[in-house]
Amino acid sequence: MSSNTKDGITIRIMTVEDYKNVKAFMEDDFLLSEPLSQSSGESFHQNKDNGEYLLSMIAQDTCLVALDENNGGRLVGFVMAGAQFPEDTEQHRVEAEAMEQHTWGRIYRLLSKIEREANIFERFGISKALYSHITSVDKAMRGKGLGSRLAATLMEVGRSKGFPVMVAYCTSFFSARQKEALGMQCIHSLTYADYKDAHGQPIFKPAAPHTMVRAMAIKL
Repeated sequence: MSSNTKDGITIRIMTVEDYKNVKAFMEDDFLLSEPLSQSSGESFHQNKDNGEYLLSMIAQDTCLVALDENNGGRLVGFVMAGAQFPEDTEQHRVEAEAMEQHTWGRIYRLLSKIEREANIFERFGISKALYSHITSVDKAMRGKGLGSRLAATLMEVGRSKGFPVMVAYCTSFFSARQKEALGMQCIHSLTYADYKDAHGQPIFKPAAPHTMVRAMAIKL
């Protein structure tokens, strides 16, 4: 896709050169506002494997950045997304179980569980899907439709690359509501109060209205 600009904000495909800024933005902004990370009280652990995973998505030309042209091209939002195939589901389960007991490890295990239970490949009868992994918008830009623009642009990218379905696992009430407004449907959900550790205690206790994780999907 070519870049598109509206109200001084340009959205374009992310490049490897963008990753340094995106990584800093992710750690300074997204992980402080993402409900599960925010409620954990722990600092974020960016492990090597996750960095390699994100770089592999960038290499597919399926990730996006939003730049404020009125502020020197400052990064004000991004989407990490990439192709997923049926065999990835089991690989993600194995990787999740091997991760340490820190915030990202716990989140990754939850997302792997939702991925298996949503079972999008059998549900839709498809052999690949576009997975919208992380979407983040600068706090100063929220409520202005930028998140919706990023998601809609990603759908366009998915269609242009022949993906039959786009899926996102939303840990935030607001991200799920935004994607629902764009036509995505909740195909599976898990209430945080029902997701418990070996001692019967909820693993995540985010503040309301973030009560569940939702698997959202749309046919492209």
